[in-house]
Amino acid sequence: MKWIMAVIQPHRLEEVREALAYAIHYIPKLKIEIAVSDRLADKAVELIAARGRTGNIGDGKIFVFPLEGATRIRTGETGDDAL
Repeated sequence: MKWIMAVIQPHRLEEVREALAYAIHYIPKLKIEIAVSDRLADKAVELIAARGRTGNIGDGKIFVFPLEGATRIRTGETGDDAL
């Protein structure tokens, strides 16, 4: 599998969406991005899935990636303390 993330100009969204329509049946969705400690990751996935599930096609997917680090700019805290 490959994860493709694209950052495009807002006014080009419709053209890109139409170009991808041959392979993707587009159902509007929102993207949620959160950073959590390892100990909370499973619970966060469980909650998102439970609250996001309607049982219909298009409910979405949850992908989990490793997070190498985090730094709170204001205080300089790192790791879990920065979250």
